[in-house]
Amino acid sequence: MRILSTTLATAAVAVIGLSASAQAEEIIFAHGANAGNPRFDAANLFAELVPGCSHGDMTVNVAPSATMGDDAEMLTSVTAGVIQMTANSQGAMSQVVPEFGMLGLPFLFKDLPTVWRVLDGKVGEELDRITQERGMKIVGFWDNGIRHVTHVSKFVPTPADIEGMKIRTPPGPVTIAVFEAMGANPAPLAWSELPTALRSGAFEGQENPLTNIYTARLHEITPYITMTGHLYETTPVLASLGWWNGLSEEERTCVQDSVDQAGWFQRGRSLMDNVQLRATMTEEGAKFMDIDREPFQKATESVYTKYEGEYGDFIALLRQEVDALETK
Repeated sequence: MRILSTTLATAAVAVIGLSASAQAEEIIFAHGANAGNPRFDAANLFAELVPGCSHGDMTVNVAPSATMGDDAEMLTSVTAGVIQMTANSQGAMSQVVPEFGMLGLPFLFKDLPTVWRVLDGKVGEELDRITQERGMKIVGFWDNGIRHVTHVSKFVPTPADIEGMKIRTPPGPVTIAVFEAMGANPAPLAWSELPTALRSGAFEGQENPLTNIYTARLHEITPYITMTGHLYETTPVLASLGWWNGLSEEERTCVQDSVDQAGWFQRGRSLMDNVQLRATMTEEGAKFMDIDREPFQKATESVYTKYEGEYGDFIALLRQEVDALETK
């Protein structure tokens, strides 16, 4: 009887454990990056961290490579609570929260560490406040790099070389305005459709950070890379506000800490790629050109004028935070 009792007790514990596991909340974490991209790896790291700090009460199902739709569709799903979280894009977010687009004002940031300090301070807090009014919570700012122009057949060392260029951009109106100011013909297109559009000749080129160019193999299609450094884009990590508010304080802390830890990994990878990928891509046939950025800055000054009327207070906050860091 004692042996039977022990066996039954062991079985009962196993059943209870299975029941608890079955009841663990699943977080769907969607993004558009492919394997090899720092965003892809950071999402997987987030998925590994959450079960530990939640004591198994939460698990993460990562949906990469736009399997849950493009960035705009993922934002709609998060707002509606269909999915819980997404690592998204500045371009898509700027269509929901226009202030996000102001992060892409031309030549605003000198380097990645400056951007991160700005986003982790008052600017990030203000963006989170506005975003919550749209039904989403900003859990973190991962990185999407400082962007450069690639072309199928030539370098673009001056704004005059960009004039008339058919260039793909994200959907953010500020990015489009930057290239319109230089006389280009920009048009937004979903990231997943870009390689096909470049091969078909629909576009002569595109603009992205080196990490995205490399992991999408765009340097094989557009091997002429001009290091314009014309603007920055972030990768906001967003949660459905209704879902977020329904979490306990301990659960929110777990999710927040996991996003932060994965974010520092992702930012570090982005910074490392920014330094190392140039050599790697050169070995694979890409060609690089550095430029004098002053003519580009002058050519795009009108973009600030265009948006200061409507978003002057936010632009002033941005410039104040950037200036404070540069004068230290």
